[in-house]
Amino acid sequence: MNDSIKVFAPATVANVACGFDIFGFAVDNPGDELILRKTDLKGVKINKIEGDEGRLPLDASKNTAGIAIIKFLEAIGAESQGFEMDLKKLMPLGSGLGSSAASSVAGVFAANELLGRPLAQKDLLPFAMEGEFIACGSAHADNVGPSLMGGFTVIRSYDPLDIIQLRTPKELYATIVHPHIEVNTKDARNILKREISLKKTITQMGNVAGLVAGLMLPDYDLISRSLVDVIIEPVRAILIPQFDVVKNAALENGALGCSISGSGPSMFALSKDFDTAQKVGKAMQEGFSKVGIDSDCYVSGINQAGPVVIG
Repeated sequence: MNDSIKVFAPATVANVACGFDIFGFAVDNPGDELILRKTDLKGVKINKIEGDEGRLPLDASKNTAGIAIIKFLEAIGAESQGFEMDLKKLMPLGSGLGSSAASSVAGVFAANELLGRPLAQKDLLPFAMEGEFIACGSAHADNVGPSLMGGFTVIRSYDPLDIIQLRTPKELYATIVHPHIEVNTKDARNILKREISLKKTITQMGNVAGLVAGLMLPDYDLISRSLVDVIIEPVRAILIPQFDVVKNAALENGALGCSISGSGPSMFALSKDFDTAQKVGKAMQEGFSKVGIDSDCYVSGINQAGPVVIG
């Protein structure tokens, strides 16, 4: 059995417009890479982190990947096993792309692989969620769920934890544009209203049900009609300069829908084919560049693999 492993865990789009804290899907790019090695010393040691501009803690108990591994070892009664890791961030922090989730998933997935898979992959989710709690104070699963399991996931319940994977059309492509600004996840959660009207609740429930049905049928028109968020997006949009301009550019160039990825500032769009998704990305970037905001663009199908061993 190997003493070291290198893994990749994918970025994710959470909420997916109408599905706040319950919807998420994985993408092929970007993501995080992590090298994990067994050691003879008890505990988890982080040797180095690349791509974080020195902002992430090297203390494993305060790091999303580190705490996920620590909680995993405690659960399987292997606290005496030591690990050291190198983490490479291949996506910006505070981007709305599940950066903390990808690290958590990469860590616990790698540890489980090195120890001979004592747990099924889906059973690693609670440990990855511990990383999310460290990152933003909320152990939500809409990023770690799809990053760990791949595909499009629905978090039906948190108590007990109940996650469903949905089929998605092969022709469905995601465009993600990350403007070079930052939105803090905690701030983005704190500005949300604590109470919403019955009318908006009913509208949102209809869109949630419609999106699930549209993905499974598949029915692209229904997907398009359902990618509407009447609760979260109107509040968080004020944190993203040019939001309306960029969203309209996506829709005018053929996107089925466009909204905020996670807590932002990244925005995502879904399209029916790759060429449209590329065209949409170019239009969205132009919307940001009009006010001097640079951005990165990623075009991907829905990643069905989740984390993978790459070395």
